[in-house]
Amino acid sequence: MHAAAVLAHQGGWDEIVMVSVPIVVFGGLLAIARRRAIKIAAEAKSTAPTN
Repeated sequence: MHAAAVLAHQGGWDEIVMVSVPIVVFGGLLAIARRRAIKIAAEAKSTAPTN
């Protein structure tokens, strides 16, 4: 049997997985990028000259 035939009409769980996995991956990448941006901003703020 083909993989598409196996995933077709499995009671809805497969559709949930196909939608939720990309959302979780995208959310994780956004969280990583946000942490990096905050860290870079904090470093730039601490090294900025205070006149």
